This record gives sequence, C-alpha cells and structure tokens, in this order.
Amino acid sequence: MSLRSHALLHALAGEPLPEWAQFAPLVRTRRYDAGDPVFHAEAPWPWLAVVDQGVAKLVYIRDDGAERVKSFIAEGGFFASLAALAPQGRASFSAQALTPLQLELLPYDALRDFGDRHLAWQRALRAGLQFYGARKEKRERELLTMSPQARYAAFLAEEPALAARIPLKDLALYLGVTPVALSRIRGRMGLAGTGAAATTAGAVGAGAAGAAGAEKGQT
Repeated sequence: MSLRSHALLHALAGEPLPEWAQFAPLVRTRRYDAGDPVFHAEAPWPWLAVVDQGVAKLVYIRDDGAERVKSFIAEGGFFASLAALAPQGRASFSAQALTPLQLELLPYDALRDFGDRHLAWQRALRAGLQFYGARKEKRERELLTMSPQARYAAFLAEEPALAARIPLKDLALYLGVTPVALSRIRGRMGLAGTGAAATTAGAVGAGAAGAAGAEKGQT
C-alpha cells in the first residue's frame, strides 16, 4: 500500500525508514465530508494527521463561540495538537474538514516507539517538530508585526493554489479581520469581485507595496 505519510516521513528523515512494513498497518485512513469535525478542542487526539486529499481547517473557538482560524493544511501537509500527544493529553484547538477530506492517521505512541529504536525515525520526528515550530513562529511574527493587508498579500504570494480553495469568510478569520474589512483590503489590491486565487503578480505586488500604509488595527 502506497501511503502519503510514508513519502512525508521518508523526506523528513532523509533516508529509508527501517521497519516501515511493520508500521504501515498501524496507519488509519479516514474520510470526512466538507464541514465535518475531525476533532474537538479538549478531546483526546493521540494522532499525527497527514492530509492525503483535501484541506483541513484548524480553529480556536472563543468563549463567545466565534472561530479564529489557526491554519489551513492541504495535501502533503500534517498536523497534530502537541497538547494532545502528551499522556492523557487533550487537544488545545479543533480541526474541521474545509473540503472533502482524506487523512492518514499515525498513532503517536507508535511513532515514538519506532523513534526510540531507529535513528531514521528519530530524525523524521525531530525534523517534523522543527517544521511545525518554524510554521508556528512565522504565523506569530506575521500576526504581531504585519498589517492585515500585508498578511493577505503574503498568503496570496506564498500559497496561491491553496488560497483558491478557501472561502473568503475563512480567509478573513485566518487574517484576524471581518469579512467587510477583507473586502476593503481586496478593493485596495484590485481584487474586488474576483475569487480568492484571481491574483496577478501585479495585484499581489501592489498589495505588498500598499500594506505599509494600511491601518494595522482593521477588524
């Protein structure tokens, strides 16, 4: 059986994975319809999820019930709640299927056991943790130092294909602005009336150039 998670772990390790044939039967495949929950905050979730098809949306739920989007994970990407991977741990955020979604679920306890036995598995886990930390650090830096327009322009430039698959209301929640504020940002960038991915290089460039003058406090 060919698994996307095998290719991911092999790439992270930089070498073949010993005993993959013993690990592969532990991987579970799960399918979700768009809008289905994958897991809820405060629920046990002792898995590393690898996206085989579709897009997952990771969200925090505020006390008033409103969502704040943490990230979007598309094919080949992976996610987990580090809090849930601890013994008796529980997820600190929720995950949903933004589109029809297929995940490969890798049991973390087994990953850790294979890492204890084999250096290649240990390298894969370490590289994955470093990637996760770098992604989180980048997200924090953008939220704390960049205007919403600059964050939007950067997202369109870095992830144009992914942006095409995300409803604008979810992009607004990811950027930390209201849909109305995002509409205004798109108007300044010359994107009003187009889909999320209808971004020419000139429009994105104009958005980046104009970001310095955008109001940082837009909501």
